[in-house]
Amino acid sequence: MATIRSEAVIRKEGMECLLENLGVLDAEVFISCLLRDRFDYTEWQREYFSKYSADDFLKRAAEYDKNNPLEIKQKI
Repeated sequence: MATIRSEAVIRKEGMECLLENLGVLDAEVFISCLLRDRFDYTEWQREYFSKYSADDFLKRAAEYDKNNPLEIKQKI
């Protein structure tokens, strides 16, 4: 059974990811852009994934799954 994480934990990990990958300045710019432009994730997702065929998408998803196996932590 997968563990449901709190919004606070997800925000913390998201910020850590941004800082680690973009650095402080670019992370701030990224967040500012999202807030300023009223970023619509659903619209972005539709546009981004529209360039892939269903087969390409499934192939990429299978490759990602193979390289990033899901670790399920169970409480006993």
